[in-house]
Amino acid sequence: MRRMIGTLAGALAVAALAAAPAYADNGHFVTGGGNAAVCTDTGTRFECAGKVAGLGGTTFEITATATGTAKVECVNPAGVLVTGQDTEVEITATSGRQQTPHNGQYTFALTSKPTGVPAVPACPNPLWTAKLLNVTFTTATLTLAVEGATAEEITVDVG
Repeated sequence: MRRMIGTLAGALAVAALAAAPAYADNGHFVTGGGNAAVCTDTGTRFECAGKVAGLGGTTFEITATATGTAKVECVNPAGVLVTGQDTEVEITATSGRQQTPHNGQYTFALTSKPTGVPAVPACPNPLWTAKLLNVTFTTATLTLAVEGATAEEITVDVG
């Protein structure tokens, strides 16, 4: 009888494990070869592309945040154009929440929205009109969140 109970308990434990979903729990950015994350400066926005693997949850999200220096022109009320102050900006792009593919891998391409005029005043006073010419991005931080929790974060130079 004891042997039967032990065998039954073991069988139930195996069945419980088999019924539970298998989660990889090691979502990460692929770092080698042609699938490694690459970010590019495209003027007033940036783009990042690459691949993530090891996705085992039901949802994930990729976010890229890039910092850069905005070059601004200022026009005074008389219409005179002058160079504004360079201003540091931070811009974000996201994949939005995605369902995990069956193979646990996802190739991504993120594009930030066009940068607006920096919130920090780049012109002498509010009567002047600021015009954004370009942003030179330096680095981007890519974050992979699986089930709402950060799985990995990497920093990529923006070229």
